[in-house]
Amino acid sequence: MNRNPVLGTPLVTPLDARFTPEHVFARLAHIPHVLWLDSARHDDTLGRYSFLMADPVEVIQAGPLQMETALARLSELERTFQLARIADLPPFQGGAAGYFSYDLNRAFEKVSEARFNEFHLPLISFGIYDWVAAWDHAQGKGWLFSTGFPEVDSDKREARAKTRADEILARVERDAQFCKEVESGRIVPASELAPCFACPEFPGVMSNFPKEDYLEVVRRSVEYIHAGDIFQVNLSQRLIAEARSSSPELYLKLRKKNPAPFAGYYDFGMGQIVSASPERFISVRDRTIESRPIKGTRRRSGRPELDMFWGDELIRSEKDRAENVMIVDLLRNDLSRICDPPSVEVTSLCGLETYQTVQHLVSIIVGKLSPDVGIRDILQAIFPGGSITGAPKIRAMEIISELEPTARGPYCGSLGYFGFDGSIDWNILIRTVIASAGWWQFPVGGGIVADSDPLREYEETWHKAMGLLHAVLDE
Repeated sequence: MNRNPVLGTPLVTPLDARFTPEHVFARLAHIPHVLWLDSARHDDTLGRYSFLMADPVEVIQAGPLQMETALARLSELERTFQLARIADLPPFQGGAAGYFSYDLNRAFEKVSEARFNEFHLPLISFGIYDWVAAWDHAQGKGWLFSTGFPEVDSDKREARAKTRADEILARVERDAQFCKEVESGRIVPASELAPCFACPEFPGVMSNFPKEDYLEVVRRSVEYIHAGDIFQVNLSQRLIAEARSSSPELYLKLRKKNPAPFAGYYDFGMGQIVSASPERFISVRDRTIESRPIKGTRRRSGRPELDMFWGDELIRSEKDRAENVMIVDLLRNDLSRICDPPSVEVTSLCGLETYQTVQHLVSIIVGKLSPDVGIRDILQAIFPGGSITGAPKIRAMEIISELEPTARGPYCGSLGYFGFDGSIDWNILIRTVIASAGWWQFPVGGGIVADSDPLREYEETWHKAMGLLHAVLDE
C-alpha cells in the first residue's frame, strides 16, 4: 500500500494525577461520541492501557447502503494521514476508533439477514479523534495526545494541536457531571420488539428464546455437525430489559461488578455500547498481528477451592480443548491470508484465565502482516472473529442467521481503534450491553460441538450473563 510521508508526532501533555480515567469520564461523558477504551481489569500485559476521547472531527457511520463508502474512507485515512508514535508511551495517540457490527459480515460474504432487526443500528460507527487521553496503569501516569488533525501543514498542525489540547484540559478542569436520566430519543415500544419471553428468575428480563426453543436450536446445531455441514457453531440468546438509568451510570456499575481488560463505553449517537469484554480480537504493533480467542468456560463460585477444581476440570475437558483448537486452526488459516505464512504461529494453547464470574481457556496466535496489507484487507480476511461464529466460518454464519431470530448488531462485532501510526487493537464485543431506543440488549452465547449437551449449553449462557445481570438489575 502506498502511504503518504509521516507528518511528525503528536503533541503530548502529561496529565495531573487528579485526572484519572474515572474523573475525566465523569466530565466528558455528555460530549457527543465519547469513547472510553477501558482496561478496568489491568495488569502489565493485557490491561495495561486505557484511552478516552470525545468530540471527533469526523464521524464515519454507515448502514448497509453506505458500507463501501465508509470502508473506503477508513482506507483513505490510513493512507493519507500518518504520524509517528512517541515511544515508551501508550500506543494509541490519535486516529479512528469505534465499532464494527457483527452484521458487517454481509459486506464480505453472502449471509442472509436476521428475521428481526427492530433497532437498525449502524454497521460501522467510527470517530476520527484528533486527541486522546491515555493512561499507563503500570506506571500510574496519564497523558493527553493532540495530533492537529486534519491539518497537514507543519505549523498549522502544531497550532491546532495546541489549541485543542488547551480546550480539552479546560473542559476536564470543570466540575461537570454526566446526565443521570435515561437517555431520551427514539423509543421502540414493547409491541414492536421481536417475540420475547419472560425469564422468571430475573424479573424484568426477557429472552428471544423460551428455554425449550433454545434447547431445540442446540439440538439442530448438533444435527448440522453430524451431517458434516460444520464442526462448531456459536449460538446466542438475546436478553433484553427496559433501560433503568443513564448508560454512563450503567457502565460505571458494570466495570465495578465485572472488570475486564478489553472493556469499553461508546456513545455512537443512536445508542451506547457498555462492554465488559474479556476477549481481544486482534492487535497490531509494528506489523505484528495477535489474536486471543476464548473458547471454554466454567463459572466461578466465590470459593477458591471449588474455583480451582472447576479450573482444573476445564483444562482437562476434551470437549472444551477441542472447541478451542478448532477456532485456533480457523484463525491460523485466516491470518495466513494476510501474513507471511511461516510467521503465523500459536504461542499459547488453551491457557486458563480467570475473571470476575467465569474462567476461560484462551489461546494466542501471532503473525507478521504482509507489506501491502491494510485495514480493509484485515477485515476481509478475518472479520468477524471465528470464536463467535464457528467453523467453517461461512457455513456457521449461515446457520446463525437461520437459527437466531434477531440481528446481533454490535454484539460479537469489535470495538477498538486504528491509530494514525498503523497500530490496531480491537476487542470482541461479548459481555456487552447495547443501549438504544429505551432498551438494554445483552446477548450471551457459546460454542456448540458434536457432543454438546443442550441443557449445559443453555446454562453456560446464564453463567456468562451473571456479571451483566448484576449491573443491569443493580444487585
